[in-house]
Amino acid sequence: MKKWLVVSISLLLMFAAVGCSKSESVNSDGKKTITMWVHISDDNEEGKVYKKRVEAFNKKYSSDNIKAKIEFIPRSGNGGGYEDKVNAALTTSTLPDVITLDGPNTAAYAKSGVIAPLDEYVKDQEDLLPSIKQQGTYKDKLYAIGVSESSVGIYYNKRMLQEAGVDLNTLPTVDNPWTWDQFLTLCKTLKEKYDKPAIDMQLQSKDEMLTYALTPFVWSADGDIISKDGKKAEGVFNKKPTVEAMTFIQTMLKEGYTTRTPVKQAFETEKYSMKFSGVWTVTDMKTNYPKVDYGVMPYPVSPKTKKLVSPSGSWQFAMTQTSENKEWAAKLVDWMTNKDSNVELSRTIAALPVRYSSEKVMVKEFSVQMNVFLKQLKETGHARPVTPAYPQVTRAFQQTIDDISFYDKNKDIQKVLDTHAKEMQSAIDKAN
Repeated sequence: MKKWLVVSISLLLMFAAVGCSKSESVNSDGKKTITMWVHISDDNEEGKVYKKRVEAFNKKYSSDNIKAKIEFIPRSGNGGGYEDKVNAALTTSTLPDVITLDGPNTAAYAKSGVIAPLDEYVKDQEDLLPSIKQQGTYKDKLYAIGVSESSVGIYYNKRMLQEAGVDLNTLPTVDNPWTWDQFLTLCKTLKEKYDKPAIDMQLQSKDEMLTYALTPFVWSADGDIISKDGKKAEGVFNKKPTVEAMTFIQTMLKEGYTTRTPVKQAFETEKYSMKFSGVWTVTDMKTNYPKVDYGVMPYPVSPKTKKLVSPSGSWQFAMTQTSENKEWAAKLVDWMTNKDSNVELSRTIAALPVRYSSEKVMVKEFSVQMNVFLKQLKETGHARPVTPAYPQVTRAFQQTIDDISFYDKNKDIQKVLDTHAKEMQSAIDKAN
């Protein structure tokens, strides 16, 4: 989840030109080959799990004249590499049978005919968490299945909070979250104690992290980014609930409780008391900062609704429309996201389960911090908007956050929202 797929307009245009590929081939031992591309390297822990699971797939189906072949195509820091190869394959009609894609881009890939529905082949969908089905569904058809789930929460340094006079037993839980006002009070206490920002909210990010992590504040206020049918942004994004959410974020900046220019690894090196980050930071803390005693608390909520909402979604597996053996391609997608694959990945990296069956296993094995994320996800997870215009919608949201962070120049939040809602609407109208 640290890196994100943002589909460019040029890529979307190329989708329309997808033709028939020769994705099915026969290898030297006479077996049909099902090809799969993934966006990570074979030497990282997630990649090693994928390789192991493909080997297990081939062993299980060795008598079926089928062999899966995985190709690792790591993404570069700016999202290139993997996307570049997908772009090239679209223009030359050489897509593999199975690809990975980031969750919110499901609609763009599905609408353009790059990926095919899985419903005919995947029958155990009731085992999938609702957030996973929501993320992978377009026009009531399941097109992709997440390999893992994710979430975001507030990491806090136990020692620093205690030294500031905070009773850790009074901190919020998923069952009893704090309101924005209560969280502001905590931030005030910590800023006064340490004369530094209380939390790094990662507002310096100019990527999908902003949309992923901050939309829950809008949802908590009973707002939304676009309408449920995916057709409207104007009159949705620029309504009062979004103003309230953006006002909270802007207040955090105005009061100096957070900053657009945080010290790098400030939480990890115990300079800041808290950090707003995803589940992946659990692995970083365990590997690189094992001496830091920390906890995780859920999102603060709108004082009007008291409704806790958290983000969900990550990368997915999908079969391509051009696969010449969809039954086996879909079987490979199902295999890579089944209970055994999911449990193995969760045990290897900080990844949340995508299935109820794997959740039952991991809840007994996860750390206290991971179980906070798991409970928050299961009870309050919300997928990002599913729309073919998502690349433009998310860019407009990210620009909104950047604009309101310059609060001296953009005091009128409503005006900022009106501007970017119009941008979103234009993109939606063109995509539909």
